[in-house]
This record gives sequence, structure tokens and C-alpha cells, in this order.
Amino acid sequence: MNEEKRKWNVWLPLMLSSVMVAGILIGVKMQDNPPAAIAIEVPVQEKKQLPPSSLGQGKLEELIRYIEARYVDNVDKEFLVKEAIDNILHQLDPHSSYISAEDLKAVTDQLEGSFDGIGIEFLIVNDTVVVVSTIAGGPARKAGILPGDQIVGVEDSLILGQNADADKLLKHLKGEKGSEVIVKIYRPSTDTVESYELTRDKIPVSSVSAAYMLDDKTGYIKVDRFSAHTYEEFMTALEDMVEKQGMKHLVLDLRQNPGGYLQEAVNMLSQLFSEKDRLLVYTEGTHSARSEYKSTGRNFYDVENIAVLVDEGSASASEIMAGAIQDWDRGVIIGRRTFGKGLVQEQYPLRDGSAIRLTVARYFTPSGRCIQKPYGEETDYAHDLSERLEHGEMFEKDSIHVADTLRYQTKGGRTVFGGGGIVPDVFIPMDSILVSAAFISANRYIPAFTYQYVENHREELEEMGLDEFSKAFNASDDMLRNFLAYCKSKGVRFSTSEWAKIKERVRLGLKAGIAQNNWSEVGYIKVMNRQDPAIEKALRLVRENDPLAMFQNKNEQ
Repeated sequence: MNEEKRKWNVWLPLMLSSVMVAGILIGVKMQDNPPAAIAIEVPVQEKKQLPPSSLGQGKLEELIRYIEARYVDNVDKEFLVKEAIDNILHQLDPHSSYISAEDLKAVTDQLEGSFDGIGIEFLIVNDTVVVVSTIAGGPARKAGILPGDQIVGVEDSLILGQNADADKLLKHLKGEKGSEVIVKIYRPSTDTVESYELTRDKIPVSSVSAAYMLDDKTGYIKVDRFSAHTYEEFMTALEDMVEKQGMKHLVLDLRQNPGGYLQEAVNMLSQLFSEKDRLLVYTEGTHSARSEYKSTGRNFYDVENIAVLVDEGSASASEIMAGAIQDWDRGVIIGRRTFGKGLVQEQYPLRDGSAIRLTVARYFTPSGRCIQKPYGEETDYAHDLSERLEHGEMFEKDSIHVADTLRYQTKGGRTVFGGGGIVPDVFIPMDSILVSAAFISANRYIPAFTYQYVENHREELEEMGLDEFSKAFNASDDMLRNFLAYCKSKGVRFSTSEWAKIKERVRLGLKAGIAQNNWSEVGYIKVMNRQDPAIEKALRLVRENDPLAMFQNKNEQ
């Protein structure tokens, strides 16, 4: 398990940063009287009078000035200021944070659901930047750039070999709307290189990555984050499935959703409750009066049974949705215990264009639960998820630790717990193969291998279509042998026992990788869902007259 824990720790910084950045800011669009929602756009000093501080005025500024003027060596003032702010906020809680001016735009773009660029998805294959897809309506598609084209240069920079760096390329391709960028494209099918002068534009980033019918009555919606347009995207998907495809039941997938804007989650929740003024969530803090968010009673569609999928990556606004549905017995929660973020941040801009995000309140589910997991000197907050893995919580329901003293009741009298995430009604264990060293090594080469397959079979795949592909296609044994040889060419070898354990999971990964390369994220999701035990359980339950009947004061095995 130590090796698995080490591999799991590789992903922890990314997951925690997602929770602290993309899933934060429940309060960014809040006013004192919900449900009105605005972003904070003026400095905090102009917003309201700050209380006096016993530390005196400008002590930190004085310290920095003395260091600049008298310290024995030259110092980086900006670095010192950032370190001071980071250390102060670190003493408060895990989610109060400082965001530099450089990083703030990227964070804002993610939450606002758009960015300025040329509109492509790319993959680096063997030190070559390959266009996987172009975004509808974006400059790249309008100019005629095609999947399979290779980016060999941007402006005067050569993008090949060691220069094929994803982060550097993104900085080259992104820029202010209306600005121009020259991109050099090599097209293998014609063996030609052509320069495209593209004018950057606003590129939408969808937060609903998939929406389709699982059967003739059950719709599926996958929400990746709660950005500024999530409610609108959710309603578009709901309208299509209800009015055109006869949807009655809903499976809402919030797995690995780090959260985002509270108001978007509240708006979505309001569409799942027909009653008016039903409490959905409330926030409260020492200096923040209680603010309640309630259903409007103006839902457009009557959704009957609901299943919500969650896991350890579901945080913040995702937990609000799951908590409200669970507390009111509106649906069944399926998966693993959620992240456990119950703190509300507001954003305050600083004069240099940077910002701080300060925890101002806690949020509570309708039953009164605060699901924030413990933090402080006695708690290793940053490694909580790896601790869950080590202690077996990801694999066994009985290993879930809950605070017995924090018991609450749902509308129907079921016992639920606070103080550490939302515990699902139905537990779905993690596939242990996913955290094995052998599969992690193999998985990193699936995108490049499947890209080459798609390039050689693109017409065949398009003729087949995604629905038929997801039902009928299967990665052959020959494809597995070719993949094994490809891994070997990259210096990765597997023992016979290792390959035997991961072989079928790799087979599924290859099929999903082909679908993702050819049909983008929705292709990947459709393929994976066909062998997903959480989807299978959700479908069985929503078909019941009363999906919650078997969960009275207990969770199903």
C-alpha cells in the first residue's frame, strides 16, 4: 500500500489546488441578501469601513521598507510580500489564499467559463504538438485548421522537440480578444506547412461535459465545475432530454467536481424541488449574518427520481447539492465520501491586480450539517485523501470515519453525519487497479497510442458514430499486444503478473482513449459509463418506485 500511497500523493497537489481555486468562491457572487449575486469588483477599503487593528497601521509596510533600505543584501520585495501574505493566510484556514495578478486571470477565466484564445485542444505526441479538435465557432475552426494538424511554430518560436511544452504553448496561444497571432501548421495528409494569422476571440469553456440518455427514461448530466454559465448549460441539457427524449429520471454526476459559484448550484437545486421556500443551504460566520438560500418553486420540468454521483474529489458547491438532496430525501447519493469543504470565501482585490480570498463564513446543509473536515495543527489536512486511501476508506464502506457526535436527521428520519464530507447512501469502492504502479505507468501512454489509431481510422470511426462505437467496438488482443510493444519502446515493461492484473482495465482505457481523441470528452465519458458500477447502481435505483425505501437509517452495501 506504501507504493500506492506514494502514487496517490502525486495527484494531491493538483486536487487540492482545484478545490482551493476552481471550487472555492461560494461567496464571490454573494451579497448580504441572497439570491442576488455579484462579483466583488472594488477594493475592500472602498466597499466598507474596515475595523481598526490593534497591531497599528502599516507595520508590515514599515518592515518591508526597512529591509529594502537597510538589509545587508539585495532582496526581492515582491517575493517577500507574497511570502508574508501566504504565511498570514496559512495561519487562518486551508482555503484562505493569495492569488497573484498573473494567476488571477487564469482562475477567473475558469470560473467565468471562457478564455481568450484561438480555440483548439491539443496533445503532445512524441515531442510533436498535434491538434486533437477545434472548438465550434472559434478562430482555429473558422480558419480551416483540422484535427491531426501539427503546430510547428507560433510567431517566431519553433514548437518542436524540447520546445513542445504545453504550458509555454498555452501562453503563446492565449491573449486578449482582438489580438492577432501567427500559427504555423504542418498537415501530414498533404505534407505542407502553412501559416495562419488568427484573431483571438472569446472561447467558451463548457462546465457540462456530457448530457445524454442512459435509457428511454433516464437522463445523465456530467457537471465538471460550477462556473458562471453552469445553470444555463444544465437547463439546456435538461430541456433537450425532457422535451425531445422523454426523460423522467436524472443521474447527476458530480464526481471530481471541485465546486465553484454557490448561486449556480442553488439555481440548479431549485429546478429539482417543486416546493417554494424549501431551504437549500445557509451560510453564517462571526462577522457574517446568516444568509439562507431557498427554492423558488418555479421549476420548469418535473424530474421524478434522482441519483447523484460523488467521490472524494466532489467539493464545495458539489457537496451543497448532494447535501440538500440527501437532507430532503429528494434522491439517492452514490459513490464515496466527498472532500469535506464547508468554508465560504469572498474575494478582495489588491492594488497591484492580485487578490486575496478570505474565509468569511461556513455553509450548512438544510439539516444543519457543516461538512467541513477538521483542520489545524493536529490535522494533516493536505494529506487527508492519501490517509483515506491508506486506511482503506476508498475500498471498504466500513472504513469510513464519521463523527458520531455530529448526528443529524433527514426529512424522512434517516441519520446523516456532519464534520467531514457527505457520506453516500450507496458506497461504490474505488477500483484498486487505478492506483497500482503498473496501471499508472501504462495509462500515461494511452493518449499518444490511441491518437495514432484515430489518425489511421478516422473515416471508419466517423462512419461508425459514437453510439455504435461505444456499444460494439472492443480493443482487440492485437491492439493490446501493439500497445505493450509501444510501452516497451518507451522503456516501460511489465511482469506477466502485472500485465494480467491491468490488462482488461487497459483494454477499456484504449477504447475510451480512442473515443476521446475522436469525439472529445463526451466520447470518453460514454465509453467509461458503460462499465461504471456507479452508473449501473444509479440506473437500478431510479427505476424503483421509491429509491430511498431501503436506506432507512442505513447505507446499502
